[in-house]
Amino acid sequence: MTLLFVLFPATPADAQTAAVRQFDPATGTWVRREWSLSFKAPWAETDLKPSVVPFSENLPAGSIVIETAERRLYHLRGDGTAVRYGIGVGREGFAWRGRERITKKAEWPDWRPPIEMVRREAAKGRILPSVMEGGPENPLGARALYLGSTLFRIHGTNEPWTIGRAVSSGCIRMTNEDVIIIYSSVKVGTLVLVR
Repeated sequence: MTLLFVLFPATPADAQTAAVRQFDPATGTWVRREWSLSFKAPWAETDLKPSVVPFSENLPAGSIVIETAERRLYHLRGDGTAVRYGIGVGREGFAWRGRERITKKAEWPDWRPPIEMVRREAAKGRILPSVMEGGPENPLGARALYLGSTLFRIHGTNEPWTIGRAVSSGCIRMTNEDVIIIYSSVKVGTLVLVR
């Protein structure tokens, strides 16, 4: 069955769900469904959940520091503390380090796999779409923060069980719940350190 998703914007009252309209070619009808953006964490590590922790570094309030070895993202509060989030990071051979700024923000972003990824997956027999519209099944999840002119992003995920692991092609994954919080509290131009 081929499904076409049309997203209806969530209101603040139902910010943890997305209403989608699916076309079912087998029946020729449109069906409206609610998708949950919240996932029960399948992991036992409580430190993957957001928490306020001491974090003293000479960086502007609001900056984001990503510690790839720890698989943690720190959102600096400007008072010697930060909110720490569990993240998924680049797998071996795809990790990177650098200093970037957020250059774009997107809600329910479309996913356009880079040509290198398309080729790599095709060699494994997996055909990727040239573009996948935003929605609950999209690998970029509910929100994306684009980093400089790179292909890398901080984004949500449709695979929340990958949080705390090195699994991506270089992007920083967060649960949809967590990325929605970060998205609403950062601006274009925010400093992001990946180390």
